[in-house]
Amino acid sequence: MEPMSRTERAALCNTALEAGEYAPTLCGRWTVKDLVIHLLVRERDPLGAPGILVPGLESLTDRSARRLAGQDFSSLVERVRSGPPKWSPMVLPPLDRAVNTLEYFVHHEDIRRAGADWEPRELTEREQKAIWKAITVAGKGLVRPAGVPVEIRWPREERERSAVLHKGDDPAVVSGPPAELTLFLFGRAQHGELEFSGPAHHVRELRRGELGL
Repeated sequence: MEPMSRTERAALCNTALEAGEYAPTLCGRWTVKDLVIHLLVRERDPLGAPGILVPGLESLTDRSARRLAGQDFSSLVERVRSGPPKWSPMVLPPLDRAVNTLEYFVHHEDIRRAGADWEPRELTEREQKAIWKAITVAGKGLVRPAGVPVEIRWPREERERSAVLHKGDDPAVVSGPPAELTLFLFGRAQHGELEFSGPAHHVRELRRGELGL
């Protein structure tokens, strides 16, 4: 059975082609083509990729993106679909799962939810567990800008799961399905089915904090 990092990659590519290169996304002014280019630079350009996270290197990322901007959209999508190049550490299954599960899930939703008629997907138990496992690790960095203690909870009939993302007394608690928790923690406004509890001032700081990378 393929890991979610791969199934979401394929699903994102299908949705991108269906939406079209000029369709909007939840990534600011990025079109679908801009998002696809971002994914290619991230995993195929060792010179341009660091600027995605390091502000001082943004010019290298922009230059790489401009080189791809004039290429055929469908060809770019198929390059994403084919996966990372053989020389990339991301071809290793453990690393692929660690760095691409949320990357492709969130960006897939960035395309899906940019439309007015989006609805949450029905995810399998296996997919929800994969997202939960990933966000309990990645979420620790995502909530740092809020500056308050944070705990997330996944209510389930058999056993509720919880994870502390930022330690401290009287945390802001966010409860909901792993997919919606993830989109909230990545700073996306289009999410649902979440409940907030804990001290009002902590919840307020969390909800208005600039969460995400």
